[in-house]
Amino acid sequence: MILEHYISDLLYRYNCIVVPGFGAFLTQKTPARINQDTNTFCAPTKSLAFNGQLISNDGLLVSYVSELENISFETALSTIEEQVKIWDKTLRNEAALNLLNIGLLTRNAEAKLLFQPASEPNYLTSSFGLSNFNSIPITREVLKEEIVAIEENIPFIISPERREVKGFRPYLKYAAVLLLAFSTGLTGYRVIQQQRTNELVARQDAQEYVTKQIQEATFFDLTPLELPTVTVDASTIILPAINEGEMHHIVAGAFRVKANADRKIEQLKIKGYNSTYYGTNDYGLHVVTYESHSNSADALKALKEIKRTQSKDAWLLSKK
Repeated sequence: MILEHYISDLLYRYNCIVVPGFGAFLTQKTPARINQDTNTFCAPTKSLAFNGQLISNDGLLVSYVSELENISFETALSTIEEQVKIWDKTLRNEAALNLLNIGLLTRNAEAKLLFQPASEPNYLTSSFGLSNFNSIPITREVLKEEIVAIEENIPFIISPERREVKGFRPYLKYAAVLLLAFSTGLTGYRVIQQQRTNELVARQDAQEYVTKQIQEATFFDLTPLELPTVTVDASTIILPAINEGEMHHIVAGAFRVKANADRKIEQLKIKGYNSTYYGTNDYGLHVVTYESHSNSADALKALKEIKRTQSKDAWLLSKK
């Protein structure tokens, strides 16, 4: 399995692709630009970057591999982990890792990862079919200077004679002036309206980008909490400040696709857990739980066992 092919496919649709245990590939829209040195016009594109600190599994890449390879979620995750080991070994031994259509990863003298994105392909789907091109610059100022020089050397003679005109021809001159003034005002109005439309579209694009970034971010909070402790049978158990009458749900994960959440529930039930579908969170992700408890001590005890044997990403959600 060539993992970078799946990463490349997802970069067309999402702005953040997390490779569990390795890092995340991030994209950001870059507007069209002109290279003044080479006179090259560059179409709008997605600039690609790498963040080695985002290593928590958000389920996107694993679910995509599981669906295309027709394998289970756990098998897909295990396969990706093996590929990550190979990448780490390559970076340690050869100090360079070339990912097709993504970019080149290297380590510097301080053992930090450096990323050089690939120039192709363009992951911005709205720029499909657009390519960079060179254009010869227009020398307007040079031509203007030459015309001025010619005008200075050639005298113009204005004849004092007036040509007699009859009929309605004099009015054509005034009609042309009025038509020119009207067309100029209409053009100015259209320019102002177009500027207002462009500003509105820019605000909408910015709002959509921020919303999408929030929706694609991992919602797990891995910050450690300072919790009180109690001693039960010579064992210390950490208890959070939980109000009475609450239900405590041990969360297994959240998925963008409802079918993946249902598949996760079936897998957990096979393992003996009373897994249920909790619903969707504020970001539209489908939440799946291992099991639920009405007693906080039982919930924390079960959470500790699940984090030890199943997944370190499991966490506790308490609701009245």
